[in-house]
Amino acid sequence: MKSAPSPDEIRRRNLAVLLRHVHASGPMSRAELAERMGLNRSTILALTTDLAAAGLVREELPGQTGKAGRPSLVVRPESERVCVLALDVGADRLAVARVGLGGTILDRSEMPRETGTFDPDEVIAELARMTESMMDAAREGTVCVGVGLAFCGMVRERDGVVRYGPNIGWVDVPVGALLSERLGVPVAVGNNANLGAVAERERGVGTGVRDLIYLHGEVGIGGGVIMGGELLGGEGGYGGEVGHMIVNPGGRACRCGARGCLEAEAGELALIAAAGRGDLPGRAAVAAIVDAAARGDADARDALHQVGDWLGYGVANLVNVFNPTLVVFGGVLREIYLAAAAQVRSRLAVNGLLAVRERVRLRTSALADDAPLVGAAELAFAELLTDPLQTLARARGDLRASAE
Repeated sequence: MKSAPSPDEIRRRNLAVLLRHVHASGPMSRAELAERMGLNRSTILALTTDLAAAGLVREELPGQTGKAGRPSLVVRPESERVCVLALDVGADRLAVARVGLGGTILDRSEMPRETGTFDPDEVIAELARMTESMMDAAREGTVCVGVGLAFCGMVRERDGVVRYGPNIGWVDVPVGALLSERLGVPVAVGNNANLGAVAERERGVGTGVRDLIYLHGEVGIGGGVIMGGELLGGEGGYGGEVGHMIVNPGGRACRCGARGCLEAEAGELALIAAAGRGDLPGRAAVAAIVDAAARGDADARDALHQVGDWLGYGVANLVNVFNPTLVVFGGVLREIYLAAAAQVRSRLAVNGLLAVRERVRLRTSALADDAPLVGAAELAFAELLTDPLQTLARARGDLRASAE
């Protein structure tokens, strides 16, 4: 028979729940927190006092409420004092952000890279340089409570090993362990599309949606699938590789070794080839084709129509299988969808089952290129939001040890 939780366990759990509310929803009054958590105001007072003493939240008087009586104090996350580092290894860039508690991006740095094979040692060294420089610029007393990395490939969930990153030439690279050793703190690693899905659900266009699919385009196409509010990871954490769903058997060769994958037919390489251009792949190449089509270039317009049609096949398949409320287009797919929405919707209308397509909404990412970074930040905050006081104490201990 399972024993009842101790008072300390209940307190720790309530501290975590309260901090998660403030982190996810922003400043809230004590009265709102009491209502959400089903606790009395004296308990909320004790919890907020503990979190404020630790430096995780602060309390202040609200603005004019127009209500009679003593106003309830507002609890705010200490965004400037408590942060995480979010990293993104994309097929054409490295990006780093310092994200405060509550999801505020405090600082951001990006380094474009030519597409192709990335040397793991060079990537680790560059990410370490960027993160160290960012923390050096932070105000004195800032505490970093975690590091999260979004990666453009298949990541083994349990240990952060990149099993396969075809667009940058990585196979079985222990990027989490290597970066942890370099930075001196644990680094959590996730697939960039999975983390983009989390970001859009928590802070983007999918806020409050329990069933959504996020499609992220760079050189390849990745997907994050959230059903019933939970990210579908699958065995090992490799779920969501929708870019390698076959939509055109015998079609264009894909870097994974197959032919006719969604990313081979609807990704940026396919768009560049269909437009008859020799541009290097990347965001700039996609933007140039979209701009040319808008100015009347027939080749660019036809290329977008062709790619949009294949993208529509992929969306129809996903909608039929998962019955989502929302499909979100991120990365370069954001621009491709905006320019080829008619083709995508037409293909969905033909190939999507009526019962599942009639209510699905197609939207572009509200977080744009920052979606994987925001998702990586949420991954990095996970430990703090599970056990706030212990995690904060450990982070401060790590800071003292590194200073010594």
